[in-house]
Amino acid sequence: MGWIEAIVLGLVQGLTEFLPISSSAHLRVVGEAFGWEDPGAAFTAITQIGTEAAVLLYFRHDIWRIIVAWLQSLAGRRKGDPDARMGWLIIVGTLPIVVLGLLFQDSIETTLRDLRIVAVALILFSFILYWADRVGTKQRELRELTVGHGIAFGFAQAMALVPGVSRSGGTITMGLFLGYSRSAAARYSFLLAVPAVLGSGFFQVYESLGGDVEGRAISWGPTILATVIAFGVGLTVIAWLLRYLDRGDFTPFVVYRIVLGLLILVLVFAGVLDPVGSTEISPSPTPR
Repeated sequence: MGWIEAIVLGLVQGLTEFLPISSSAHLRVVGEAFGWEDPGAAFTAITQIGTEAAVLLYFRHDIWRIIVAWLQSLAGRRKGDPDARMGWLIIVGTLPIVVLGLLFQDSIETTLRDLRIVAVALILFSFILYWADRVGTKQRELRELTVGHGIAFGFAQAMALVPGVSRSGGTITMGLFLGYSRSAAARYSFLLAVPAVLGSGFFQVYESLGGDVEGRAISWGPTILATVIAFGVGLTVIAWLLRYLDRGDFTPFVVYRIVLGLLILVLVFAGVLDPVGSTEISPSPTPR
């Protein structure tokens, strides 16, 4: 991976991670459009450390309060505290993506990165997001989050293991179906992603230090640059999106997803884009 490629992909990661349009789909498509080798699931996971660092900074007061309350709940104090409860719900909501991510790791890193699957996911889930935005009551706030809702959010987040679904899009859609406001669903989406994304990113860092990942070596300099860029851009996008959701809906994102998905399908069937690119790779020599 070259430096220009890293700058472009870092910008793409930062711009798309928190919007309901799928960052992994965009990284896959942009790389193929420029004729670059698919950056791979490992690159995506590592650069997401940058965007999650933006979440940690933006929500630092909320996250610190939740961590303190959760730790105190372990000692038998503040058991009924809303922040301690939120800590437990984030843990519960993280379990589905951890289990499913480990079970289907090979498919996630290869088969599911096929551009035809990406395009169909973009289009299909745009309609589901639009439906949720129309039928949801948007009356609940995060203080009303239940264990059942936390698990439902978790399974929605796990659906984002398929490129094109979108982590934020999946969890926000579930939140809307459950009656949460747009901003509440988005905030919980960001908080819920922190342990799963950081865990995945640092796991990929650990594997990369032991050798090649996905049959290729990690270009550490460009990857670190892309991660830093993703952090700065992602921080700006979080602030913008939360302000936008106070007055706007998800229709622009729905239209964008449909147009992008259809464009990808047209370019694939016209032979302009290779649907599999470099995703059909040899198994990694590193034990998994």
